[in-house]
Amino acid sequence: MTPVVTAAVLLAAVTHASWNAIAHRISDKLVGFTLIAGGGMLIGLVMVPFVAFPASGAWPYLIASAVIHVAYYVLLMRSFRLGDFGQAYPIARGTAPLIVTALAAVFAHEVPDGWAASGIALSCAGLTGVALWGLRGRRPNWAAIGAALATGVSIAAYTVVDGLGVRASGSSLGYIAWLMAVEGVVIPAYAVYRWRGELVSVLRPFAAVGFLGAALSVAAYGLVLWAQTRAELAPIAALRESSIIVGAAIGALFFKERFGAPRIAAAGLLVLGIGLMLHAG
Repeated sequence: MTPVVTAAVLLAAVTHASWNAIAHRISDKLVGFTLIAGGGMLIGLVMVPFVAFPASGAWPYLIASAVIHVAYYVLLMRSFRLGDFGQAYPIARGTAPLIVTALAAVFAHEVPDGWAASGIALSCAGLTGVALWGLRGRRPNWAAIGAALATGVSIAAYTVVDGLGVRASGSSLGYIAWLMAVEGVVIPAYAVYRWRGELVSVLRPFAAVGFLGAALSVAAYGLVLWAQTRAELAPIAALRESSIIVGAAIGALFFKERFGAPRIAAAGLLVLGIGLMLHAG
């Protein structure tokens, strides 16, 4: 985890929290995710002529990732529909790093050393603290929590699949372009079927903000894929989920959700965990 890789993943965390906040802000979740997925598809198609074609060994991973990403979008839509942003986002993102650590050890043979393992554990403790703070003083909404946890599992799955795929592709830009182009088809196709002749009128009021979300989404994941070619998967997954702290701040500023001292303490644990991961690098 060099400083350049760390900076790239932290920037990805900010852009990721931002596009998720945009998706949550659009009241009709299908509208939001149609614009974000469709916009990502268009960006990918524009990139395709100018980037290297992924090597043949990357395509099984790329196709599997596209399927997992569709499931991720569906689960994330459900999470945002059922729960508050300050609850759904932290739980979804906070469950992923430990799962990624286990999957990376099995499939990528990446077993973190003592410093990295300590950093991942501390980061996950901080992320869990943020998630639990989102549940304070309320009866848990188990449907929303279940959807958020399932979203976290899908995040871990595509993180490992894409980590292996982008390394086999020979081009992180080529991989992200084709991934966006392939995965972005399904949700817009469903929207066309559902709204038929009303599609344009339904999407038009949110088009500008939706396409901004798409651009942020592509930038966020492109940075992560590039980082995965230069560092191990588990520390990147843990560091990327610092987006939870950004998401909590966005929730406080724009959705009037309380930040509070526990989240500040959780952020401190996350920063300490990042420092240990950098020491390991």
